[in-house]
Amino acid sequence: MKRKWLFIPVIILAVLILLLIPFVLKEKSHPALKGPRLSALKYSEIHFENKHAGIKLAGMLFLPEGMGPHPTAIIIHGSGTSRRNSKWYLSVAKHLQRYGIAVVLPDKRGSEKSEGKWLGAGFEELATDTLSAIDYVINQDTYASSTIGLLGMSQGGWIAPIVASQSDQISFVVSMSSATVTTNEQLLHEEVNNIAPYTYRFIAKLIAPISSSHLLKKESLAALAEFDPIPYWKNINVPVLIALGENDKNVPVEDSVQRLKENNLDHFNIKIYKNGGHAIRDPASNEVSQEYLDDLVQFIKAAQ
Repeated sequence: MKRKWLFIPVIILAVLILLLIPFVLKEKSHPALKGPRLSALKYSEIHFENKHAGIKLAGMLFLPEGMGPHPTAIIIHGSGTSRRNSKWYLSVAKHLQRYGIAVVLPDKRGSEKSEGKWLGAGFEELATDTLSAIDYVINQDTYASSTIGLLGMSQGGWIAPIVASQSDQISFVVSMSSATVTTNEQLLHEEVNNIAPYTYRFIAKLIAPISSSHLLKKESLAALAEFDPIPYWKNINVPVLIALGENDKNVPVEDSVQRLKENNLDHFNIKIYKNGGHAIRDPASNEVSQEYLDDLVQFIKAAQ
């Protein structure tokens, strides 16, 4: 009888060890992305209006040196609010500005100095903000713009093809770290990776459909449910760069590339950056990949 009771602590210890294995093997998270400080960059304030929504928008204009005319890249923000001091956006803006490309970096509606509310807005509604930014570039007299293109970052890569399909002023489209699968499929992938560090991956795959279904009922995501970017991408007739980071925990990279192929969109310039993750960072420097930034400049200049 005593021997039987002795086995119980052993069993409990074995169970605890099994439960702790995921924590022991948990991948170390990346440190904060390195990048330029806003105070170290040269830019000017811009203001324009989205007449469709009846809101005033603001942002920053990063102009390169020289008389121009300059190609212009309008950045489209990812999910959530926007912050002017974001290292991710500023890394891209600084590099483009340095190599002769003007950058319009709007404050997302409801963020910083822009009016409105992004929470609960669908992609088609958010696209009108970027369409208004295009009108700003066309009508402003601060500098001469040779071409206008879109740079959708993360969730902004879903908005970019909507805008491009509705404007004949666009000369190029860049999707950086954005999925081409539906929003529901992307969220499921992200949820698996959010849960996996705290349990076994097969358990995370069982839990993720439940948690993602719950998240899609929230105001921030309800308006985005079931969105499919492919019909919009099919309407794009200008050069497109799809840039993805290998091992992206937010974007199902392989599935996104496969979906482009299945829909005969593999003529797009598609590139996956090794170990880039969602920020397409260089693991050694912990900065946005220099290779990606150089590819971006080359792509935009070739689209003129």
